[in-house]
Amino acid sequence: METLENKVVIITGASEGIGRSLSFKFAQRGAKIVICARNEARLNELKAEIESLFGSHVLTVPADLTDKDACQGLINQTLDAYGRIDILVNNAGRTMWTPFEDIRDLSMFEQIMDLNYLAGVYCTYYALPYLKKTKGRIVGIASVAGLTGVPCRTAYAASKHAMFGFFDSLRVELKETGVSVIMIAPDFVLSQIHKRALDGSGKALGKSPLQESKIMTAEECAQLIIRAVENRDRILITSLRGKLGRWLKLIAPSLIDKIAAKAIKEAK
Repeated sequence: METLENKVVIITGASEGIGRSLSFKFAQRGAKIVICARNEARLNELKAEIESLFGSHVLTVPADLTDKDACQGLINQTLDAYGRIDILVNNAGRTMWTPFEDIRDLSMFEQIMDLNYLAGVYCTYYALPYLKKTKGRIVGIASVAGLTGVPCRTAYAASKHAMFGFFDSLRVELKETGVSVIMIAPDFVLSQIHKRALDGSGKALGKSPLQESKIMTAEECAQLIIRAVENRDRILITSLRGKLGRWLKLIAPSLIDKIAAKAIKEAK
């Protein structure tokens, strides 16, 4: 296990949920963190809270990472502040909840793919030369939805499948460089992302479709992720259901379809 003390860590989608909890975990371990999200007020609140708890400096970078120039700006601001990058956590994302045939605004597929997938591609592209210098780590926060099909979440699942395809391929390319690629596949996690999930018309639901008392907290998920990052694990799947589903998809695909449908039904 490697220490995270004084490592420069970029966390996208840091204003809430998993990203917010990860920011505390990294700061607690003495890392120098850069937090990025669109909501500047939330970032400033998080910065103040972390600095008061741990006394560490936090760089905030408000940005819309669906713009590749903003992704480049995030990397440049990090380098200006710290001169290096050790860990890039590609966490920014959004989701949707509606059957495909009920979708009326197809632009949600572009919106979700742009943020969940392409933002990670762009940030990684601009950070990679500096991560190679530090033999750093790239973390992709995907989902168990990136390992199997999930009803009512076609656009979201597609974006997370894309993340796995990209980062698994990149891992092979980087094998001789010392850069690690760590993929994270959380199951349902308590977060505001579910309240902002897009409905068939492309508008936010306004309330979570999940039974939130039954799902993992962001803090619990972040604790698992931080260990995977310290250990440079290849992949972390945060639930037994997700781990079983990965193998059942190969040997009993119709069964995993039933499990996925049941999971969505029970979550509601």
